[in-house]
Amino acid sequence: MGTSNEDSVHASPTGIVVLDGLSAPKDLPMGCIHGTPWFVRQLGTCLINLIGDDAVPLREALRIAIGKVNDQHRDTCALTQEAVPASTVVMVRTRGDALDYLVLSDTVLILDLGADGIRTITDKRVDEVAGEEMRAALQGPTGTPEHAARVSALVTVQRRLRNQPGGYWVAATDPAAADEAITGTVALTQVRQAALLTDGASRLVDTFGILTWAQLLDVLRDEGPAALIARTREAELADPAGERWPRFKQSDDATAAYMAADQHVPMSSESLLVGEGES
Repeated sequence: MGTSNEDSVHASPTGIVVLDGLSAPKDLPMGCIHGTPWFVRQLGTCLINLIGDDAVPLREALRIAIGKVNDQHRDTCALTQEAVPASTVVMVRTRGDALDYLVLSDTVLILDLGADGIRTITDKRVDEVAGEEMRAALQGPTGTPEHAARVSALVTVQRRLRNQPGGYWVAATDPAAADEAITGTVALTQVRQAALLTDGASRLVDTFGILTWAQLLDVLRDEGPAALIARTREAELADPAGERWPRFKQSDDATAAYMAADQHVPMSSESLLVGEGES
């Protein structure tokens, strides 16, 4: 508990950006002197400014933002190494009568489309690589030196497969990763509510199986993001060693942004609730 938060959330009257920085085990090298929290803040700031221009597609905004952050530290950091800060990305933007979205890696976007049901959008390609190392890293108990070593071994392999064909894609130093993002557009009139979640905030559904996506939206609507994160922490503390729910660490940074459609200002910051919790 109490470590630096590697999540970041940014909002404007027409857009929301949520980032989840990839944790780097302390025993592994890092080519950037600034670290992951700095990276996600810089990337998020660039993105929220860029997506304010409706003429800029979301993939192009991500491509430009990665390049801009590169320019901020290419003279001080080894950006060509595997060991550079990286982040997942989920963002939405209202554009006239449409809602644009982008998802890169395992953050989660939930769209409640009324009669058309609930749609969840995420990119789980990271779960398809380094299978042997991943299974080993999920063996408990969490918090032991042996478990930490298995997680470091997993991250070492994942770094080699990051932003490579046949691997998985995140926002790091290669602007081409933007081309791998999942994007789409839905009519604003379809959207009743939406949520943007880092994987630390989606755990009650996709890791613990305590809630459904519909129930998670109910918690966000009725109690707010802070309540969702508090419930997540309770579940984590009930299984500190990862025996019931195997995972890479007991607790993870958690960020949730919830938006309720409003007939006057649909999906705007006036109907936005945000909650963040450090691991």
